[in-house]
Amino acid sequence: MKLFISADIEGTTGITLWDETDSSHARYPYFADQMTREVSAACEGARAAGATDILIKDSHGSACNLIPRGLPEYVRLYRGWGSDVLSMMAGIDETYDGAFFTGYHAAAGMDTNPLSHTMNTRNNYVKINGMIAPELMINALTASMFGVPTRLVTGDKGLCDWIKAINPNVETVAVNEGVGRGTISIHPDLAIKRIRAAAERAMQKPAKDMMFPMPDHFDVEICFREHAKAKNGLHFPGVEQVAPTVIQYHTKDYMDVLRMLDCTL
Repeated sequence: MKLFISADIEGTTGITLWDETDSSHARYPYFADQMTREVSAACEGARAAGATDILIKDSHGSACNLIPRGLPEYVRLYRGWGSDVLSMMAGIDETYDGAFFTGYHAAAGMDTNPLSHTMNTRNNYVKINGMIAPELMINALTASMFGVPTRLVTGDKGLCDWIKAINPNVETVAVNEGVGRGTISIHPDLAIKRIRAAAERAMQKPAKDMMFPMPDHFDVEICFREHAKAKNGLHFPGVEQVAPTVIQYHTKDYMDVLRMLDCTL
């Protein structure tokens, strides 16, 4: 079995401050290490369930956060950005049997993580078909576009509750709960145990039960913090500016959505 893992950091156990996500700050190395431990636990659980080919996409910031020597020897690691509209899912294709999302976080417009955002901090929200869209939604739809099921999500409780409401079959591990500008987290070692166990369960479930639902059309709306970003969005064909800071885009092709997000966010 082939497994694709997209790894972020703002849903890592205990993380609370933006400084902790930034490689230029003193607190960052601890959370890069915990991020690596959590990805490794997911790999170990998947391996125990029969995964033989695992590709990990480092998907935060520079995309060079995971500590390679801290990962299992049997994985492949995709570091950096490949100028690919698949972005945090670069490297996935139809040959994979599942996708894991580790260290993921709530969306801009959600209040369940002090680090809530969608792709960057320059927008107030991204909506797809009227729903606030976390990065998880954008990336799970990418997996579905290739026929790949979303099997595991780890991160803040708000995001885990969100995905469970959409598909209760998806395995989740909530490691943090946002409380205003703070968090309440489980112990980092307990997170490792729970992630490993959930990953093993996730790989044993039928693929048909784990698919993120794929709509037949996409109405995308982005509300930017600055009106100039909305104006710039008009350079992408088909984008309409419907308010000083809001643009909309409509299509039936999800690859067009990814191209539009790549050019506007």
